[in-house]
Amino acid sequence: MKKTFGNIFIALIYFILYAPLLVMVFFSFNDAKSTTVFSGFSLRWYAELFSSSNTMTALRNTLVLAVTSALIATILGTAAAVYMYKLRSRAWRASLDMVTNLPMMNPEIVTGVSMMLLFVFVGRLLGAVNSLNFGTLLIAHVTFNLPYVILNVLPKLNQTDPHLAEAALDLGSTPLQAFFKVTLPAIMPGIVSGMIMAFTMSLDDFVISYYTTGSDFQTLPLMIFAMTKKTVKPDMYALSSVIFLTVLVLLLIVNIGQIRQEKKDQ
Repeated sequence: MKKTFGNIFIALIYFILYAPLLVMVFFSFNDAKSTTVFSGFSLRWYAELFSSSNTMTALRNTLVLAVTSALIATILGTAAAVYMYKLRSRAWRASLDMVTNLPMMNPEIVTGVSMMLLFVFVGRLLGAVNSLNFGTLLIAHVTFNLPYVILNVLPKLNQTDPHLAEAALDLGSTPLQAFFKVTLPAIMPGIVSGMIMAFTMSLDDFVISYYTTGSDFQTLPLMIFAMTKKTVKPDMYALSSVIFLTVLVLLLIVNIGQIRQEKKDQ
């Protein structure tokens, strides 16, 4: 009875979580304009979505931002993780762990508003005409992506055998060569997972982007928000479905990669 009740309870939770998403995907294939009555299967709204120049511009902006911020966050986050791994002071490392976790625990609206105030303040000091632009948005995305990269790379560093790098040094490698030839390949799964996670977080971010972007740069989440202020059409469902499926595929890739790596390590 306990097992049956537990399965029903878990099924109910997942139904509540995913039912709205499934309804959204279902109505994105609606032939009619209605968002409540399904009149037939059609790819009409997907065709209209990808033929829209505004949507394609927003998609390009989103991908450029996500890829750029993920790459920068991966490089900086990996370097920070290596530094934290090599620390001998437990108190200093514990402090850095707390600081790393803080941005993820902090409400996004607080992060977004505080970054906006900082960018506007610095922009006025520098005499900038527009304090908020693509640069400020990129800095914001790199900032909130860094903890995800660090927390993906650190466990892999803890799993590596430190004697391998020491052996490479004994065989004549420089510290930089030992890192790139020994340590980097060992932690590569964590780096890839962190980069994909950073890309995913950047791809669907709205709150922080809303407060840190300028008027000349619009991403897909911001475009969807603007569309909700008007009459809702199934093309918004189609756009949301594309983002949802993209994030789902990326998360599946991360999870499958982690499972394969765990089996390989056993």
